[in-house]
Amino acid sequence: MTKQEIKENITPELKEQWTKVIGPRRGWGDLRPAELWRYRDLIMLFVKRDFITFYKQTVLGPLWFLLQPIFTTLVFTIVFGKIARIPTDGLPGVIFYMGGIVIWNYFAECLIKTSDTFASNSGIFGKVYFPRLTVPVAIVITNLLTFAIQFLLFLVVLAYFYLAGAEIGMNRWVLLTPLLLLQMAALGLGLGVLISSLTIKYRDLRYVMGFGVQLWMYATPIVYPMSQVPEKWRWAFALNPMSAIVETARYAFLGSGALKPAHIGLSLVITALVLLAGTVMFTRVEKTFMDTV
Repeated sequence: MTKQEIKENITPELKEQWTKVIGPRRGWGDLRPAELWRYRDLIMLFVKRDFITFYKQTVLGPLWFLLQPIFTTLVFTIVFGKIARIPTDGLPGVIFYMGGIVIWNYFAECLIKTSDTFASNSGIFGKVYFPRLTVPVAIVITNLLTFAIQFLLFLVVLAYFYLAGAEIGMNRWVLLTPLLLLQMAALGLGLGVLISSLTIKYRDLRYVMGFGVQLWMYATPIVYPMSQVPEKWRWAFALNPMSAIVETARYAFLGSGALKPAHIGLSLVITALVLLAGTVMFTRVEKTFMDTV
């Protein structure tokens, strides 16, 4: 029975009680983005749940958000800076690595957690109706709060090195920061929900996610600048949308790195395609998800 037939057959009494008619999605293009706005209160509840439960039963609480980039930066500084002696384009190793780590952490967390959407929420998905896309969107927003804490730490360290006389050239390109955040969120969300949809049939993807994200990090200029990549291979790095994001942010805040509009444009196009493919696949799979678990 179609949605129109349902509306025609309900009685006046039911019309006074019903506020919404839930119908199946029809076609690949039936994405219904307006539903996310109508369920914004639910999204905020998911954000509160995810953020609080992360540290509710921990000893250090929110301090874990600061300790992770601090210790990772120290390890990178020792291993890649002191032992491997990989150049950092004249920048202090600590600020060079921390900037890349904070950026990568946000994207990686969005990708890893949204890629487990169906598996980790199968219980609630089978009990009540709500737009399933609200869960991964809430994850992206929750990770944004974590990013804000780590980014504040980065700014404090950046100010310390600047006052200490380090040659740091922050410029007007920092105004692109909200757009870079939006792109990282879109890329992590799109790829995450795409993988989550594929794991319904291919369960092996859940086990290779951590390994794959780790490899992706080393294929992104996090522990090395793009200037160290041979010219003949830079086209391959340009196909990695995170490369342009990291290099643009590094140029904006540190005055180092290559700002190439062609790479930025290619990164935006790939991000848009990934987001579209992920949301389309997600909305198609959510209809039959409970039949396969």
